[in-house]
Amino acid sequence: MQRTITGTTGPGRAAGRTARTGPPRRTDARRPHPGMTARRREREGMTRYWFAERLLLALSGQRPVHWMIGHTLADAYEQLAVLAQGAPLRPPPPGRAPFVWRCDEFRPRPGVIEAFARIASGDRLQALAFRLEQGTDERWRCAAVELGGTRT
Repeated sequence: MQRTITGTTGPGRAAGRTARTGPPRRTDARRPHPGMTARRREREGMTRYWFAERLLLALSGQRPVHWMIGHTLADAYEQLAVLAQGAPLRPPPPGRAPFVWRCDEFRPRPGVIEAFARIASGDRLQALAFRLEQGTDERWRCAAVELGGTRT
């Protein structure tokens, strides 16, 4: 956007010069909450949220199951492949993409995380439970997956 400066506005500015201004600021309710990006950054640093997001992408059909092959143990990969066949977390037709509402964890012993997530999809919440185990290489891998009472 350009506007014409009609008077002298400061040193070195002549009358009639054109100055650039930025776009108008958004002040409507659609603007994201200021804490949202900080909250998202905090979640990305948590192992349980990292895995919950990726499991959600595979179970909703947004990513292929083999995308998780390096992050799962053999048994968990088979469980995930069976669960993902029908894309059980796929959103209803007019709905928005499912998202991780909240994810918590329990650590029964060092190197093991048992996590449970609430997945919001449209007007419903679904449970996702998974177990993470830390290998000798210090990497976390998914060892088991369950979805909303469906056990494989």
